Amino acid sequence: MTEDPRPAAAGPDHGDHRAVSPAPHRGLTATVRQHALVPVRRLSVEGVARRSGLHPDLVTRFAALGLVQARRDTRGRLWFEPTAPATLARAQRLRAGLSLNYASLGLVLDLLDRISELESELRHGNAGSRSDESWI
Repeated sequence: MTEDPRPAAAGPDHGDHRAVSPAPHRGLTATVRQHALVPVRRLSVEGVARRSGLHPDLVTRFAALGLVQARRDTRGRLWFEPTAPATLARAQRLRAGLSLNYASLGLVLDLLDRISELESELRHGNAGSRSDESWI
């Protein structure tokens, strides 16, 4: 018979009062995410790509096509609004779901934005006002 190499359990009978911690659980993983304490004012191409799950080249192409708004700084780098990842995700869903090309994708996004504006006006009671008939 072989002897157990683990030390005997400590307890009040053995004069040892150390706390015994349980064995760590195997298979558990923890993801630690850091969140900014201040709101993000602008995102880089890499930041938008990371948040939207797209390749940075595709993000740049969408900006060039006008599907997402971007501004250039004095060094020529593109900067996006914090809403850009959501806009890109919406464009990707429309492209995949409706098999749209990039030109028609821009038109559909513009129409959906205009519909959202009109619905917002309806909800806020501006529907009876005839002062803004630019959409007709």
